[in-house]
Amino acid sequence: MNELADLTEDLVAIPSHEDETAAGDAIEEWLRAETDARVERDAVGNVIAYKGATNDYDADTLALVGHHDVVPPADRQTAGEGNAGEYVVERRDGRIYGRGAADMKGAVAACMLAFRDAEPPADRELAFASFVGEEVGGTGARHAIDVGFAPDRAVVAEGSTNYSKPGVTDVVVAHKGRRASTLVAGGTAAHASEPEAGENAIYRASDAIDEVRELDAPEATVFGESVSGSLAVTMVHGGETWNVIPERCEVTIDERTVPGDRADIDRAAEAVDGVDWEVDQDLPPMACGDDPFADAALAAAREVHDDLGLDAPEHVVKPHATDAGWLAEAGTDCLVCGASEPGEAHTEAESVGIDVLDRCYRIYANLAERAF
Repeated sequence: MNELADLTEDLVAIPSHEDETAAGDAIEEWLRAETDARVERDAVGNVIAYKGATNDYDADTLALVGHHDVVPPADRQTAGEGNAGEYVVERRDGRIYGRGAADMKGAVAACMLAFRDAEPPADRELAFASFVGEEVGGTGARHAIDVGFAPDRAVVAEGSTNYSKPGVTDVVVAHKGRRASTLVAGGTAAHASEPEAGENAIYRASDAIDEVRELDAPEATVFGESVSGSLAVTMVHGGETWNVIPERCEVTIDERTVPGDRADIDRAAEAVDGVDWEVDQDLPPMACGDDPFADAALAAAREVHDDLGLDAPEHVVKPHATDAGWLAEAGTDCLVCGASEPGEAHTEAESVGIDVLDRCYRIYANLAERAF
């Protein structure tokens, strides 16, 4: 556990909110020094390693996946002024505090150690991947997929702790995606004293908003778990001055998508003259389609929890999008299992439990060695 905590602290101390190079260097150097794996560093800075089953063309690949970029730190989380300088890392009361401790360098460290220590079955290749750019739309994962990263199965080590109950690390079988889009209403400008001379873009936008409010939010069922999406207008911007009929109004929509279903926003736009719909960001949802894999992961997690005298984890659903969505979209069967607890990521007091990191390390190693 001390090795895992030390490695976590080493990674957390390295700034990686603007430039992930140094963090990637540290991960790459550790893998080359601590393993005999085939280690790769791609053009955007992803670190990927493989071991086992080199001569078996029928071998399945199981990947342990994380990311080493983080969101910008708060002032208290850096040793320099503002966001400059090494990140501050503290260990106290059984937890490690610092930007990226929970999201998700602690879990990356657990994956690294499990990758080193696990001895997979002879017919399985074990992979490790730490991506860049997860916090800005999955740019690292998308690049890796584009250039051939295609494991059969993956455990993405994002947070799944304390979901079903306190003190357990659950196995996520599905998560929501996020589609951010904009309704753009066009009109004709006129003096506000003669509104009939123009076409009010805000009125058209309001009509489109009414159409959106009538849409059903997306829904799905995965492993018997209900996954409910959502749909909400979050910003409206139109007009430039008080005495001119506005010729443009933009309506921002936040939609949480689910596997296999999306809201029909295009229909809402088509129902109102002069309104177009533009998709700004589309982070895909994830649903595991491999029952034996999901069951094996839950069995591995339950075995670890039982050994530690903890309550049994469950298959659960996660509300947040992760890189598992990109991998699933490309054909990889994914699960999410990791140390971060709800309310820890991206906060000024971000932290992770050392005992939870150890629990995750055991789960990853157990699953990597298990037949399924």
